[in-house]
Amino acid sequence: MTLDRPGVSPAVAAVPLVFEFDVIFREEAAYVGRTLRYLGVRESHLEDACQEAFLVIHRRLADYRGGSLRAWVRQICVHVAHNHRRSLHRHPEDPSAHPPEVVSPPEQHGALERRRLRQRLLAVLDELPDEQRATFVLFEIEHLTMAETAEALGCPLQTAYSRLHAARERIQTAIREEES
Repeated sequence: MTLDRPGVSPAVAAVPLVFEFDVIFREEAAYVGRTLRYLGVRESHLEDACQEAFLVIHRRLADYRGGSLRAWVRQICVHVAHNHRRSLHRHPEDPSAHPPEVVSPPEQHGALERRRLRQRLLAVLDELPDEQRATFVLFEIEHLTMAETAEALGCPLQTAYSRLHAARERIQTAIREEES
Protein backbone atom coordinates (compact mmCIF):
# COMPACT_ATOMS: atom_id res chain seq x y z
CA MET A 1 0.00 0.00 0.00
CA THR A 2 1.48 3.33 -1.00
CA LEU A 3 -0.05 6.63 -0.08
CA ASP A 4 0.37 10.11 -1.46
CA ARG A 5 2.39 11.81 1.28
CA PRO A 6 2.92 15.54 0.84
CA GLY A 7 6.35 16.83 1.75
CA VAL A 8 8.00 13.42 1.27
CA SER A 9 10.51 12.93 -1.52
CA PRO A 10 9.31 10.80 -4.46
CA ALA A 11 11.92 8.15 -3.69
CA VAL A 12 10.68 7.79 -0.11
CA ALA A 13 7.03 8.02 -1.17
CA ALA A 14 7.57 5.11 -3.58
CA VAL A 15 8.50 2.81 -0.66
CA PRO A 16 5.34 0.95 0.27
CA LEU A 17 3.98 1.43 3.75
CA VAL A 18 3.05 -1.82 5.41
CA PHE A 19 0.03 -0.46 7.24
CA GLU A 20 -1.05 2.73 8.92
CA PHE A 21 -2.89 2.56 12.20
CA ASP A 22 -5.96 4.59 11.17
CA VAL A 23 -6.50 2.28 8.19
CA ILE A 24 -6.25 -0.78 10.43
CA PHE A 25 -8.66 0.78 12.91
CA ARG A 26 -11.27 1.59 10.25
CA GLU A 27 -11.05 -1.81 8.60
CA GLU A 28 -10.79 -4.01 11.69
CA ALA A 29 -12.81 -2.26 14.45
CA ALA A 30 -16.02 -4.23 13.90
CA TYR A 31 -14.07 -7.50 13.62
CA VAL A 32 -12.15 -6.81 16.85
CA GLY A 33 -15.35 -6.03 18.77
CA ARG A 34 -17.18 -9.09 17.47
CA THR A 35 -14.22 -11.39 18.09
CA LEU A 36 -13.63 -10.13 21.62
CA ARG A 37 -17.33 -10.55 22.47
CA TYR A 38 -17.40 -14.14 21.26
CA LEU A 39 -14.13 -14.84 23.06
CA GLY A 40 -15.78 -14.01 26.37
CA VAL A 41 -15.49 -10.28 26.94
CA ARG A 42 -18.74 -9.13 28.54
CA GLU A 43 -20.77 -6.44 26.81
CA SER A 44 -20.14 -4.04 29.70
CA HIS A 45 -16.37 -4.39 29.22
CA LEU A 46 -16.28 -4.58 25.43
CA GLU A 47 -15.30 -0.97 24.75
CA ASP A 48 -12.41 -1.16 27.19
CA ALA A 49 -11.20 -4.45 25.73
CA CYS A 50 -11.41 -3.05 22.19
CA GLN A 51 -9.41 -0.05 23.27
CA GLU A 52 -6.85 -2.33 24.89
CA ALA A 53 -6.59 -4.41 21.71
CA PHE A 54 -6.02 -1.33 19.56
CA LEU A 55 -3.45 0.00 22.03
CA VAL A 56 -1.54 -3.25 21.62
CA ILE A 57 -1.91 -3.05 17.84
CA HIS A 58 -0.64 0.53 17.84
CA ARG A 59 2.25 -0.25 20.16
CA ARG A 60 3.31 -3.36 18.22
CA LEU A 61 2.67 -2.08 14.69
CA ALA A 62 6.37 -1.47 14.10
CA ASP A 63 7.02 -5.13 15.02
CA TYR A 64 4.54 -6.47 12.44
CA ARG A 65 6.51 -8.41 9.84
CA GLY A 66 3.96 -9.22 7.18
CA GLY A 67 1.65 -12.12 6.60
CA SER A 68 -2.04 -11.88 7.19
CA LEU A 69 -2.94 -8.70 9.05
CA ARG A 70 -6.24 -10.25 10.16
CA ALA A 71 -4.38 -13.24 11.65
CA TRP A 72 -2.07 -10.88 13.55
CA VAL A 73 -5.02 -8.84 14.85
CA ARG A 74 -6.82 -12.08 15.74
CA GLN A 75 -3.89 -13.26 17.87
CA ILE A 76 -3.94 -9.97 19.74
CA CYS A 77 -7.69 -10.37 20.33
CA VAL A 78 -7.21 -13.90 21.69
CA HIS A 79 -4.61 -12.62 24.18
CA VAL A 80 -6.65 -9.58 25.21
CA ALA A 81 -9.78 -11.71 25.77
CA HIS A 82 -7.80 -14.29 27.74
CA ASN A 83 -6.24 -11.61 29.95
CA HIS A 84 -9.64 -9.98 30.44
CA ARG A 85 -11.32 -13.23 31.49
CA ARG A 86 -8.41 -14.07 33.79
CA SER A 87 -8.62 -10.66 35.48
CA LEU A 88 -12.36 -11.15 36.05
CA HIS A 89 -11.63 -14.38 37.90
CA ARG A 90 -9.23 -12.50 40.18
CA HIS A 91 -11.53 -9.46 40.59
CA PRO A 92 -15.12 -10.61 39.98
CA GLU A 93 -17.83 -8.09 39.26
CA ASP A 94 -20.59 -7.41 41.75
CA PRO A 95 -23.64 -7.17 39.50
CA SER A 96 -26.71 -5.37 40.75
CA ALA A 97 -29.34 -7.58 42.35
CA HIS A 98 -32.00 -5.95 40.18
CA PRO A 99 -30.70 -5.09 36.72
CA PRO A 100 -32.84 -2.70 34.70
CA GLU A 101 -35.49 -4.30 32.55
CA VAL A 102 -34.69 -4.39 28.86
CA VAL A 103 -37.55 -3.02 26.80
CA SER A 104 -37.93 -4.13 23.20
CA PRO A 105 -40.02 -2.23 20.68
CA PRO A 106 -43.12 -4.14 19.47
CA GLU A 107 -42.97 -6.22 16.30
CA GLN A 108 -39.33 -7.00 16.78
CA HIS A 109 -39.91 -10.72 17.27
CA GLY A 110 -37.20 -11.79 14.84
CA ALA A 111 -34.60 -9.49 16.38
CA LEU A 112 -35.67 -10.55 19.86
CA GLU A 113 -35.35 -14.24 18.97
CA ARG A 114 -31.88 -13.66 17.47
CA ARG A 115 -30.85 -11.78 20.61
CA ARG A 116 -32.11 -14.65 22.80
CA LEU A 117 -30.24 -17.22 20.71
CA ARG A 118 -27.08 -15.10 20.84
CA GLN A 119 -27.40 -14.77 24.63
CA ARG A 120 -27.94 -18.51 24.90
CA LEU A 121 -24.84 -19.17 22.79
CA LEU A 122 -22.79 -16.73 24.86
CA ALA A 123 -23.98 -18.37 28.09
CA VAL A 124 -22.93 -21.79 26.79
CA LEU A 125 -19.59 -20.37 25.60
CA ASP A 126 -19.03 -18.86 29.06
CA GLU A 127 -19.03 -22.38 30.50
CA LEU A 128 -16.19 -23.57 28.26
CA PRO A 129 -12.53 -23.42 29.25
CA ASP A 130 -10.69 -20.57 27.49
CA GLU A 131 -8.79 -22.85 25.09
CA GLN A 132 -11.92 -24.69 23.94
CA ARG A 133 -13.90 -21.47 23.65
CA ALA A 134 -11.23 -19.74 21.55
CA THR A 135 -10.92 -22.77 19.26
CA PHE A 136 -14.70 -23.03 18.81
CA VAL A 137 -15.13 -19.30 18.15
CA LEU A 138 -12.31 -19.04 15.63
CA PHE A 139 -13.30 -22.19 13.74
CA GLU A 140 -17.10 -22.22 13.94
CA ILE A 141 -18.00 -18.53 14.19
CA GLU A 142 -15.12 -16.77 12.43
CA HIS A 143 -14.81 -19.61 9.86
CA LEU A 144 -11.03 -19.93 9.99
CA THR A 145 -9.41 -23.09 8.75
CA MET A 146 -8.17 -25.39 11.47
CA ALA A 147 -4.57 -24.57 10.49
CA GLU A 148 -5.29 -20.84 10.92
CA THR A 149 -7.03 -21.52 14.24
CA ALA A 150 -4.09 -23.53 15.55
CA GLU A 151 -1.68 -20.81 14.43
CA ALA A 152 -3.74 -18.07 16.10
CA LEU A 153 -3.82 -20.03 19.35
CA GLY A 154 -0.18 -21.10 19.17
CA CYS A 155 -0.93 -24.80 19.52
CA PRO A 156 -0.36 -27.92 17.39
CA LEU A 157 -3.01 -28.73 14.79
CA GLN A 158 -4.11 -31.95 16.51
CA THR A 159 -4.51 -30.09 19.81
CA ALA A 160 -6.80 -27.59 18.08
CA TYR A 161 -8.89 -30.46 16.64
CA SER A 162 -9.10 -32.04 20.09
CA ARG A 163 -10.20 -28.75 21.69
CA LEU A 164 -12.85 -28.24 19.00
CA HIS A 165 -14.20 -31.75 19.50
CA ALA A 166 -14.40 -31.27 23.27
CA ALA A 167 -16.07 -27.86 22.87
CA ARG A 168 -18.67 -29.23 20.45
CA GLU A 169 -19.53 -32.06 22.85
CA ARG A 170 -19.90 -29.70 25.81
CA ILE A 171 -22.06 -27.30 23.78
CA GLN A 172 -24.30 -30.13 22.52
CA THR A 173 -24.67 -31.47 26.05
CA ALA A 174 -25.57 -28.04 27.40
CA ILE A 175 -28.18 -27.52 24.68
CA ARG A 176 -29.71 -30.97 25.28
CA GLU A 177 -29.90 -30.29 29.03
CA GLU A 178 -31.54 -26.92 28.46
CA GLU A 179 -34.12 -28.37 26.06
CA SER A 180 -35.16 -31.14 28.44
